[in-house]
Amino acid sequence: MYAEVIVDIAHSDVDKIYDYACDDKVSAGMRVAVPFGRSVTTGFVIRVKERSALESEKIKRILRYDAEPALNRECLELAEKLSERYRCPKALVLRLFLPAEMRTGKVGEATRTFARLTAEPFTISPRAPQQQALVAFLEENGEADTAVLRQRFPGALKALSDKKILLFEKRRVFRDPYGGLEGERREHVLTDAQRTAVEQIRGSSKTVTLLHGVTGSGKTEVYLTLIAEQLAAGKTAIFLVPEISLTPQMLSQLRARFGKSAAILHSGLSAGERFDEWRRLREGSARIAIGARSAVFAPVENIGLIVIDEEHDGSYSSESAPRYNTFDIAHLRARYNGCKLVLGSATPSVETYRRAKEGKFGLVTLPDRINRRPLPEVRLVDMRREVRRGNPSCFSSVLRDKLETCLARGNQAILFLNRRGYSQTVLCRDCGYVAKCRDCDVALTYHREKVNGAERDCLKCHYCGTNYHMLTACPECGGVHLGYTGTGTQKVVAELKKLYPSARVLRMDVDTTSGKEGHYKILKQFASREADILVGTQMVAKGHDFPSVTLVGILDADMSLHFPDYRSGERTFQLVTQVAGRSGRAEERGEVVLQTYDPDNYILRFAAKYDYAGFYEHEIAVRAGAAFPPFARIVRVMVVGSDEKEALAALKEVYEALERIYLKNTDRFLFFNKMHAPIKRIRNKFRYQVLMRLTEGSLLRQIYAVCAECRYRDTLVYVEENPSNLS
Repeated sequence: MYAEVIVDIAHSDVDKIYDYACDDKVSAGMRVAVPFGRSVTTGFVIRVKERSALESEKIKRILRYDAEPALNRECLELAEKLSERYRCPKALVLRLFLPAEMRTGKVGEATRTFARLTAEPFTISPRAPQQQALVAFLEENGEADTAVLRQRFPGALKALSDKKILLFEKRRVFRDPYGGLEGERREHVLTDAQRTAVEQIRGSSKTVTLLHGVTGSGKTEVYLTLIAEQLAAGKTAIFLVPEISLTPQMLSQLRARFGKSAAILHSGLSAGERFDEWRRLREGSARIAIGARSAVFAPVENIGLIVIDEEHDGSYSSESAPRYNTFDIAHLRARYNGCKLVLGSATPSVETYRRAKEGKFGLVTLPDRINRRPLPEVRLVDMRREVRRGNPSCFSSVLRDKLETCLARGNQAILFLNRRGYSQTVLCRDCGYVAKCRDCDVALTYHREKVNGAERDCLKCHYCGTNYHMLTACPECGGVHLGYTGTGTQKVVAELKKLYPSARVLRMDVDTTSGKEGHYKILKQFASREADILVGTQMVAKGHDFPSVTLVGILDADMSLHFPDYRSGERTFQLVTQVAGRSGRAEERGEVVLQTYDPDNYILRFAAKYDYAGFYEHEIAVRAGAAFPPFARIVRVMVVGSDEKEALAALKEVYEALERIYLKNTDRFLFFNKMHAPIKRIRNKFRYQVLMRLTEGSLLRQIYAVCAECRYRDTLVYVEENPSNLS
């Protein structure tokens, strides 16, 4: 027997199939250890065959192999398609389907030893109280982990073991990422609107259905009902959410409904937890995979439903190789399994909504909140007037009044500002110098942090993460008149504590949510009414349901409005609508204060009225007139290298090759040019780009091929399609 193996080396020079001799226990999908060159490396068996075209004496033999296949047939076929689609090594794609630490052999099954009492009669001396206590404990509990017994009854465990009173058994255990997370069990009764939505999705002839429901309309209950139907039919499900912060909340609902059938997959888990959750899904003991983008590669079989919640979110696009879009992967898996793919959002992307309107996707709507509760009233506040009135604060007088009323009534508030840190930049008022990162062409952000109980000022780069000491004088002119521009979440919290000393304030941003349970702990505190005000970045905008929140303040609605990106208006509408939807989700009607320096902007006007249809009609007309997606395709070829001369040489080579394609197909190009990226340097790597706008995607294969042929030692060349971030 012979196995066709892909070695786990992500390099185009070895991106080919190698034949190895094997015994008949080896099967497709197994991980194997094989001799390769002068070393031993791991690989993946793609298929097994009886004969090889190579001479048998030249064929090496597989050294070791797993007991069971790690990858099923669907994964192998999907990897083949993705490798061809994105022109990247097959090993790089296959890695997506496995926990990284498992692939490198750094993690495996966990075992523990359990003790129980022997069935034989025995006596314990009354002068051994610890031994008596241990025996009583086991009589009550049946068995226990020896590590627990050793800690609770020091010395007694060994003594009873020596007397042959205990029996020991080593067993495999699963590391549970959120062991104490149990959702509240409740009766699940669908509203008429939800029941209609379920029936429409179930009865649709389309593979893909867009569930367009306003915030608080009960989309989650529709998802869970559809999942329950598939589990009852013996199938599995994948449930994707955009943020790691949303996974524990959704997991608690799934566990309340389906028990341990739900397994969670995301990058915030420990290596052991991720391996065990992956293993439960692979073995079939868990049948629902929930997680962020990477969970689309969950090792489940016989899939009956895939859900992508908040489908519009930019986090569903991968920014590392292979640069896939989650929808594309989910769509391939849905077609392979013959199942439904449901996209849910209150603010679907323009491209998705257009497909639904044209009939390419099914379209199901939930236009009202549960029990027809009203959406929160949005009040636009002109911050230009606040400045003219002498109010330099980040809080308008309207927002301060609303906060006081909210706190006085014992309700909660969320304040949204999509900028972390204390101040955006530090500048010298004498010469205009702005503090910048040494390794990135970006300004540093001023942070105030507590270290060992003491406050410390520092400067941080939000691109490479480097910390710098706070400036005491300008390094250019020596001036000491340093100014701070812009407001971040840290400063908002500091101002709130001055205005409302008795208010309990939590902050939720990248700086406060490190670790697996960083998001969960903050959200749990807020949900338990341990805080009155939650200040946060876009983490607080999506999916959360806090019944006591009756006020949302959007401190700077203009922040994302004027980015040099064709999606800036769409993103602003989505963000404002989503964060506004956190208010008034229970009996009391909510309020939203939206602060802006551009109150007449049509995007904000549509958002204030929750008028998605009006926004869409305006936006699609603008896109059509300007020939932007979905009426064209933006393709960016990035050239990134630590040596600027080599990066420029690679840019020249790839540009000239792409120019030949352009000159032969000028009718398919709306734009073609090379330039440095908006941020020219990140992590001390120089960044250049070739930017193209195409009328359609038939030239993509040629563009990928050109980039695959451009090989330099320290320079990376890659392709992005309709990139979510053009910086």
